[in-house]
Amino acid sequence: MKALLSIDVEDWFQVENLKQAISRDSWEHNLSRVERNIELILKLLNEKNTKATFFVLGWIAERHPDLIKKIFNEGHEIGCHGYNHDLLSNLSQDNFYKDIAKAKNILEDITGESIIGYRAPSFSITEWAIDIISTLGFRYDSSYFPISAHKRYGKLKNIKSQKSPLFEIKNNFYQVMLSYVELGKIKLPWAGGLYFRAIPYSIFKSGIKNILSNKDYYLFYIHPWEFDPEQPRIKNIKLNYRLRHYTNLNKTEGKFKKLISDFSFCPIKDIIPPKSRNIKK
Repeated sequence: MKALLSIDVEDWFQVENLKQAISRDSWEHNLSRVERNIELILKLLNEKNTKATFFVLGWIAERHPDLIKKIFNEGHEIGCHGYNHDLLSNLSQDNFYKDIAKAKNILEDITGESIIGYRAPSFSITEWAIDIISTLGFRYDSSYFPISAHKRYGKLKNIKSQKSPLFEIKNNFYQVMLSYVELGKIKLPWAGGLYFRAIPYSIFKSGIKNILSNKDYYLFYIHPWEFDPEQPRIKNIKLNYRLRHYTNLNKTEGKFKKLISDFSFCPIKDIIPPKSRNIKK
């Protein structure tokens, strides 16, 4: 069993929970804090000699190429998080293709390496997106959260319950599911984000152990802005959005230190099988 570590690289003002107060046109005018937060994450990972997958927004990579190059040069995997952080449900198929193709090209120009992993913003994956993602040369998608508790999370209706979070959905193209704990017929999100910040660490740790004892892999995610309790506070948003975004930001760093001390993590690319060749008989 392996534990997989992923970081979704976006700045505080690009988060879906804040979109009702921060327009896309204002991004350039907001104070960027992603660099300081990534530097902190890299420091913590280096202290434990831990490698991760960083799913990077093309918008961020375009403005901070040296930061992305540093992440890559320190031995971490660079994945694609799209360019504009748009939910797939808000995009046409053509616009989605252009969005991730643009982001993939930017990331490959910076790293000089093929980008094989994709994660949809807010896990908003759709059935039609899979063909587009695989057509662009990605080897895996890591967007599927098989729970129904969040309306932004996408659905893959043709995927049946899988024992392993890693499974092939097209020839040489894989899904790496986000982790959850099963309580009877209920699936509780247990992969990171707000759940990690809100749940006491001892309980969260027990949940990870339970997953690793029953599944082949455990997959964790976190965002750079979750390490930043001093980020600007936006008040004119819905109460539940404020709770999702700001709860326990001051506890993330300490809990993350415990997490990477208690479990041995690796990047997602380490579990993707080598590309096979179709041999016609």
